[in-house]
Amino acid sequence: MRRTLTPAAALLAGLTFLAPPVGAWSGDHAPTGADHAPTEPTAAERGKAHLLGQAYNPPSIPQAAYENLWKQWGLKEKPAPDDFARMLRERYGLHEAPYPNDGLPMGLREADLPLGAGRGIAQDCLLCHGGSIAGHSYVGLGNSTIDFQAFSEDVARAVGRSGRTPFIFCNVRGTIEAGGFAVYLLALREPDLSLRSKRLDLELHDDLCEDTPAWWLLKKKKTMYYDGGGDQRSVRSMMQFMMSPLNLPDAFANAEPDFKDIREYILSLQPPRYPLPINAELAEHGRLLFEANCSRCHGTYGEHWTYPNKVIPIDKIGTDRARFDGLSKKFGEYYNKSWFAEEYKATPPEGYQAPPLDGVWAMAPYFHNGSAPTVYDVLNSKARPKVFTRSYRTDLDAYDPAKLGWKVQALAEPPDPAAPGLELRRVYDTAKPGRGNGGHTFGDALGDDERRAVIEYLKTL
Repeated sequence: MRRTLTPAAALLAGLTFLAPPVGAWSGDHAPTGADHAPTEPTAAERGKAHLLGQAYNPPSIPQAAYENLWKQWGLKEKPAPDDFARMLRERYGLHEAPYPNDGLPMGLREADLPLGAGRGIAQDCLLCHGGSIAGHSYVGLGNSTIDFQAFSEDVARAVGRSGRTPFIFCNVRGTIEAGGFAVYLLALREPDLSLRSKRLDLELHDDLCEDTPAWWLLKKKKTMYYDGGGDQRSVRSMMQFMMSPLNLPDAFANAEPDFKDIREYILSLQPPRYPLPINAELAEHGRLLFEANCSRCHGTYGEHWTYPNKVIPIDKIGTDRARFDGLSKKFGEYYNKSWFAEEYKATPPEGYQAPPLDGVWAMAPYFHNGSAPTVYDVLNSKARPKVFTRSYRTDLDAYDPAKLGWKVQALAEPPDPAAPGLELRRVYDTAKPGRGNGGHTFGDALGDDERRAVIEYLKTL
């Protein structure tokens, strides 16, 4: 029986794990000349070319709809191409691609539409896993500015639909309902990944407010995801967002060799270095404080680094538990029956994993839900703002080097609930579901001078 896509499924078909081309050589120049035989690319180099060079889901956005997105912005006439590209990035929190991408931001890519229907725009993992800090874009840095709800609503309207999404894709800017997508997409599939005629009820929650973690942390970990529920060695777990309803089951098996290489590329990523001066004497004092107070969970750093891979029980860490509770037992059991879990099973959560802190300066905001805008707020629970907003720029003018994170404006009260969603999502209200900023009070015993020293040390990681 032929399956007809609902508007919601067609919209979700745009959730791709695709990507832009890069040379296979690791140096500045490829070998040339008759005496130099080509060197076989490494798995990581192949993975980079795969990730940044091809689509793993068909595109779902017609070229004309993409070019007419400006009509959803309240403009009277089409902006010039450069202005259109800039305005699109600013409205949706996307970033310039640091690789050839036809002028599109990270996360969007031109590709052929199904059935020879011309060219379209596909979405890939770099919508969330491509971020910007200090004015530079990085593959593998979590996108701390994305408003995927606005993007999805505008795209839907541009193709003539209502703009209503099947669940909330994004509650507050800079976060994404990644768990909700995993649940929704798997519910459209049988365990062998063939499409179902009716979506399963796997108890979807869309108030988890997940801040996308940096890919370069994965190399030190034995697990993945905030609750440590996935095995770091799993290739198939990384392929879940290939579950566009337009992809047939054989697409997954065909792409698996590529994703083995993509995993190797992810494991090769390094964090950007802190770009401002560091007080070496203060940083050394901070190192001693860090190793005495923080290293039992977050590890030690340098040539002989250690990382304990600890999942902290939820009652001990005390941070917002919506993500911990948000993936149901029913979903976990169904996932473990699926093709994705044939190599490594998912495990029930016990709490949240204390992450490595390599490149922590670049990973603001903090906690799994982005509720702490700076490291200082992580180390001083009493200082955390309850309702705040920020510019959602990512240049150094928007960065607070003293507190290590984003400059924010604390608000006396939340915005009017009747305000447009685009405005509401610019405000982080810690009283809302999934956005609590309590817990992790381990830095409260430190004095402010000690916190400053620890922050100075963290700039060196």
